[in-house]
Amino acid sequence: MIDLQKFTQSIGDLDENAVIETLNEFVAANPTEEEAQALVIACQNGMAIVGDLYEKNEYYVGDLIFSGEILSSALDILKPVLGTGNRAKAGSIVLGTVEGDLHDIGKNIFKGMAEAAGFEVYDLGIDQSPSAFVKKVSEVKPAIVGMSGVLTLALDSMKHVVDALEKAGLRKDLKVIIGGNPVTEIACRHIGADAFTVNAAEGVKICQGWTAQQPGDH
Repeated sequence: MIDLQKFTQSIGDLDENAVIETLNEFVAANPTEEEAQALVIACQNGMAIVGDLYEKNEYYVGDLIFSGEILSSALDILKPVLGTGNRAKAGSIVLGTVEGDLHDIGKNIFKGMAEAAGFEVYDLGIDQSPSAFVKKVSEVKPAIVGMSGVLTLALDSMKHVVDALEKAGLRKDLKVIIGGNPVTEIACRHIGADAFTVNAAEGVKICQGWTAQQPGDH
């Protein structure tokens, strides 16, 4: 078994070569699904280190993007040994950056961390209209809708999405989380969302809390 602490630190240090090399050796050794899960947790812990360093201004946005790419590569390598048992347990999320906003860094980091936590994520992309959210939610019946935005105008777009989901009769069993620079508790209440976050790791924890409360849901 590999040194999980050392591996976590490699992700925190953005040492892509060490991460990929370690994972390839790990997968070649034919690990159990349980061992693979331990490695996913180590990935998340590594991303938490990156998040902390970013908050302390020791890492920058470029480092966050790079860490998201490392995480994405890591999960691709691990997928064959992870199995699918964990995915069904965590539930599904429809995710998108709302209409009028073209930023996707925060969304992509949240997506990578949510997938690492076992969620199935349907990523709509950027600049998505309320009808695009409604269509996807009708189609896949997720437990959660996640909306991201960096511009202040995104707040109005988020409200339009929630209103559209209500109008379509899809809001009742759905949890809505919003994320991005302009979101606040007041904005969250105005939009009609269930939670807000400016931190991807915290956002994933909130989603895990929701799906853990509702084991029979979706």
